[in-house]
Amino acid sequence: MEAVDILRLRVGVGPVLHDGEGDTLGFLVPPGTADDWDLPGSACTQTYEGGACTGRSEPPVTGTGWLLPPDAARPEATDPAVLRAALGEAARTIEAVERSSRPN
Repeated sequence: MEAVDILRLRVGVGPVLHDGEGDTLGFLVPPGTADDWDLPGSACTQTYEGGACTGRSEPPVTGTGWLLPPDAARPEATDPAVLRAALGEAARTIEAVERSSRPN
């Protein structure tokens, strides 16, 4: 969720999926992104061909729902380089908060 907030506040974020329990988020990225995705702690999976999801009411992955559904106000997909940077920043922020809350 930290990465979603970072993207929403700075550069914008495309549609985002969540699993039924809300433990996993899925950012829609351009087709072909999965071929070169290598960020530890994350995965990139191809869900469907074509890349267009604007106007879709049903999420492209079974068992998920929209955290941020596609609409005309958001781009179709989140830029992979921007997403990678936001995920890194979110991980560093969470780590810093956890470190500061540990007893000395």
